[in-house]
Amino acid sequence: MRLRRTTIATLPLLALAAVACAPVDDEETATDTPSSSGSEPSDTGATEEVDACATGSLPTLEAGTLTIGTDTPAYEPWFTDNDPTNGEGYESAVAYAVAEQLGFSEDQVTWVTVPFNTSYAPGPKKFDFDINQISITPARAEVVDFSEGYYSAAQAVIALKGSPVSEVTSIADLADYNLGAQTGTTSLTAIRDVINPANDPAVFEDTNAAKQALLNGQVDGILADLPTAFYISAVEIPDSAIIGQFQVEDGDAEEFGMLFEKGSPLVECVDGALEALDEDGTLDALEQQWLSDVVSVPELQ
Repeated sequence: MRLRRTTIATLPLLALAAVACAPVDDEETATDTPSSSGSEPSDTGATEEVDACATGSLPTLEAGTLTIGTDTPAYEPWFTDNDPTNGEGYESAVAYAVAEQLGFSEDQVTWVTVPFNTSYAPGPKKFDFDINQISITPARAEVVDFSEGYYSAAQAVIALKGSPVSEVTSIADLADYNLGAQTGTTSLTAIRDVINPANDPAVFEDTNAAKQALLNGQVDGILADLPTAFYISAVEIPDSAIIGQFQVEDGDAEEFGMLFEKGSPLVECVDGALEALDEDGTLDALEQQWLSDVVSVPELQ
């Protein structure tokens, strides 16, 4: 679950106080001590503190612009109509809400295409942050940085209605079936490490390929995060059903985080924006708007 900490509001830019030069009395000597009301600069070397998260201070790739990465196709319900710029879909809406908290207007946000598998590769990035259902994992965090989680997701298993796998009730039961998931995802890791099937899982370049393999009978079931599974079963493959959900890592909730180049100073500022959105209820409202929470999916034990 997202951590709720003490609210860190986005602070306004601290104005630099104008220093008035007080006239020096003719009788004042160099050894005179200035009065408390004098405004002569102190010789202590103190400097004004500047808010590093003020819009003008943010070290974005391009001054005055927030560059956000995501993959293409950009899938429902995270994005709508494969268009991250429209602000529709949960991740698009969250991205624009964060941008607003940081002081960027909609026309100051630029989107770039970043393949999922390359987003968490080490090295320089062409985005300020990437948002693409990227699970926070220790291995990835060694070479990139993550924000606080903005969504907690379970893994879900999708199968065609009436197929043998649609009757399973436990994770152990799944081990006898042919399963698949998109390459580089925690869904694929969950198949290998949690389900540990008798046959090697099928690995697909993207979710579209996985869905087609299910329809073609190449696999008995595919795995995806729960909201994506809802959309697949309800809209894209109406003859399919979610047979169950489960958490990985001994029941710890899997969290999606915004991804940054390693050492990015933007992480703290984005975390502050996310906390503000969490505290004022914006994240919960966006979940209600864009992610289905009305269907009861059984837990696979």
